[in-house]
Amino acid sequence: MTLALIPFRAESRPRSRPGLLRRAKRLGMMALGFLIIGLGVLIAPLPGPGGVPVIALGLVLLLRNSWWAKRQFIRAQHARPKWVYPFRRLMRKKPEIAPVFWQQALRAEKVVLRKRPSRQLIRVRKRARRLLRRAFR
Repeated sequence: MTLALIPFRAESRPRSRPGLLRRAKRLGMMALGFLIIGLGVLIAPLPGPGGVPVIALGLVLLLRNSWWAKRQFIRAQHARPKWVYPFRRLMRKKPEIAPVFWQQALRAEKVVLRKRPSRQLIRVRKRARRLLRRAFR
């Protein structure tokens, strides 16, 4: 008897479904994302931008583990692409964290200082950029 004579049925094999452990992990990561977003909202009124990076981290966790959040993210991406782009950069496999936060800091500075920035502010920005480059090499 040869192997060619044995009938092969694809239906007889068990179908692969996401296991209980995978679902529990995904739900746990979603819960952690919501918890981090809540923590960021609580930190947001404090001085400084402390709440914004925390909320961004929670959103990234939520987007990686929730289909509903991904659909909402795509809708937001079509409506406001400039707002969504930093989150897209943070969700990559090897995200560039320092450049994203530097770009967002420059955007925030532009919103706050509608007029031409002062020379002292430019010096502070250059020093901060040098320090960030040395820290993330």
